[in-house]
Amino acid sequence: MPVLRWIRRNLIVIAGLLTLAYLILPNIVVMVFSFNKPNGRFNYAWQRFSLDAWKDPCGVADMCGTLSLSLQIATWATIGATVLGTMIAFALVRYRFRARGAISSLIFLPMAMPEVVMAASLLTLFLNMGAQLGFWTILIAHIMFCLSFVVTAVKARVMSMDPRLEEAARDLYAGPVQTFLRVTLPIAAPGIAAGALLAFALSFDDFIITNFNAGSTVTFPMFVWGSAQRGTPVQINVIGTAMFIIAVLVVVVGQLIANRRKNSARP
Repeated sequence: MPVLRWIRRNLIVIAGLLTLAYLILPNIVVMVFSFNKPNGRFNYAWQRFSLDAWKDPCGVADMCGTLSLSLQIATWATIGATVLGTMIAFALVRYRFRARGAISSLIFLPMAMPEVVMAASLLTLFLNMGAQLGFWTILIAHIMFCLSFVVTAVKARVMSMDPRLEEAARDLYAGPVQTFLRVTLPIAAPGIAAGALLAFALSFDDFIITNFNAGSTVTFPMFVWGSAQRGTPVQINVIGTAMFIIAVLVVVVGQLIANRRKNSARP
């Protein structure tokens, strides 16, 4: 039958689209319930359409304060992890030194071990150092957690770079700084950007490591977890929907820019 032949030919595409739909479905549910007006404290059953939560996204006490704190931590953690991770990735790819393999393996350990193990280890370190748990301990913990992901993304990009391009720049009398800024950095930029975006998402979303090392500080994921015990306000769905839309826009804009560069590079 023609239908069965068409399904067999496009089976991989169909499976991919179904998987993507399954992954996006929770976000669609959050988006739909951001327009709900529940009768009680729990926003789990649809009652009636309302824009009240969108008109007053900070209507819940302390929610926007915790959101601002999470954005600050995620921003600084992204900067720290991206800078350190980029330097580590270049060092692991471009240089040969003792224990290079062991260090490369240690870098990937945080990606393999459960978060609770890293969270407990960092808490033990901070307590032994006599550090006051709060903003700075969360920031340090997030940088340590995100570092491996940045190294992985940047390292993959650096390994695919053609060293002859840098050699050609030096042959044209470009100095080390000029070669790095005009040749190396633009080529590595997609990997660096991917690592930075991943670090920001992981830091903003993290709960386990944050909960261990926060002390009395409350971030947005911790606020959501605490609210779920006594009733989830609709404004949480509003914030989640806004973050999802922003993430989609970033991906779409990045893809459009990449496609434009490919088209402009064609003869």
